[in-house]
Amino acid sequence: MTQLARCIAILGTGSDVGKSVVATALCRIYAQQGLRVAPFKAQNMSNNSGVTAEGLEMGRAQIVQAEAARVAPHVDMNPILIKPTSDVGAQVVVLGAARANMAAMQYHQRKEELRATAQAALDRLREKYDLIIMEGAGSCAEVNLMANDLVNLPMAAYAAAPVILVADIYRGGVFAQIVGTLECLEEEQRRRIKGFIINRFRGDIELFRDGVKWIEARTKRPVFGVLPWYWDFKIEDEDAVAIAQPEANADFSNGPAVAIIRLPHISNFTDFDPLLKLRGVQVVYLESPRNLEPFKAVILPGTKNTRGDLSWLSAVGWRDAIARYAAEGGHLLGICGGYQMLGSAVCDPHGVEDLPGASRGLNLLPVETELKSPKTTTRTHFSWEGSTGLGYEIHMGQSRRTGGSSLFKIQRRNQIACEEEDGCLSDNRRVLGTYLHGLFDAPEITRRWLDHIGLQQVATPAFHGPAARDAAYDALAEHARKYLDLAGIDKLVRRA
Repeated sequence: MTQLARCIAILGTGSDVGKSVVATALCRIYAQQGLRVAPFKAQNMSNNSGVTAEGLEMGRAQIVQAEAARVAPHVDMNPILIKPTSDVGAQVVVLGAARANMAAMQYHQRKEELRATAQAALDRLREKYDLIIMEGAGSCAEVNLMANDLVNLPMAAYAAAPVILVADIYRGGVFAQIVGTLECLEEEQRRRIKGFIINRFRGDIELFRDGVKWIEARTKRPVFGVLPWYWDFKIEDEDAVAIAQPEANADFSNGPAVAIIRLPHISNFTDFDPLLKLRGVQVVYLESPRNLEPFKAVILPGTKNTRGDLSWLSAVGWRDAIARYAAEGGHLLGICGGYQMLGSAVCDPHGVEDLPGASRGLNLLPVETELKSPKTTTRTHFSWEGSTGLGYEIHMGQSRRTGGSSLFKIQRRNQIACEEEDGCLSDNRRVLGTYLHGLFDAPEITRRWLDHIGLQQVATPAFHGPAARDAAYDALAEHARKYLDLAGIDKLVRRA
């Protein structure tokens, strides 16, 4: 009989408290110890997704954790992905394939079927690996949702996994976060929580020693560590909440700058992480319309609701600001949904994203788009005037060029050789559009784009894209070793 892998669950007192980062750190630490480690998140709600080598879609957080574990990402690591298209509706991706658009109530009515799917995925992982690092979603103590929860404590119970609860001290109320979470749980659920990790501490940790003692005395559980804020490396953020206040600390008055429009339904914002690391250029997310003249380029990112975000651009004044910028000679780049927006029209006759209908595009590229099934999900090898890259595509529908020229040549999709084209380049060569995510992971493509927008003086670093991410996982593991009680966590893992 196959010995099933041990499991440990990293749950949280709320959203964006650091569950993903802690899970990523443990994936790298145990991989460095020679264990075969896999991440697992039964259900992920995020528009930040990626594509596996098989051409299937999963959340980027688990792709990051798989990279940290030094294993190939697989949809069993994130069997259910919910991609919000509106405040009450979402596209549901099951085992890498888009299943349907559902309202929240419809989704809850399918929970038992989906629970079985998630449990089966975990079972398969446990047969192949030595250790599973499970991650929860949001707060594990949402009492109104507990009966239908398939990702937090019920999944930990299914796996007989001990739980470490992560709390965020930076947002305040860390004592209430921890004690309040325990108080909201049934006794059996409380017993599964074996200790805590305090995340995002700033200042002198010695000043929090009394706080640790209080938590341990009150809960009769250990604090496995207090993780300080880190500045010298970056791990991809899971949710767009990381850019929820995009201009709060921005200073784009000095030196060349690139702007990214922070769309309401922005997706795959981690496309731009490599640009954020460049020295000599500022990269700024903008939400409120402003004069774009100071920027060397403006990027329209991906979105999970192209027509909805097109309406938003018009309603808040971005449409006019972008049109002025283009007329004055500015450089524009649209990726995926941003590419569709730059065209003349976006049609959704069957209501693939929202209500059926058509929308007028920004009319800056000679492209027409029809949103329709099936969904395209590919790992794509491409080239741009001799420079090569590996990106991925995740989009509904197709775009047809009515002018201009193609931007990229496609050599392979999902390991199948082809001779195809992608994207569009305007006749004046200042407006570019593509379906390819992950453009800037490739140093050659980053270099060519910087040259294209007139930033020849900006150097691309030696570590870029995947290489930079891998170095960051090592740095995160070292950071965690310094501040976490890994011996205590090891005891939990060995008992699991």
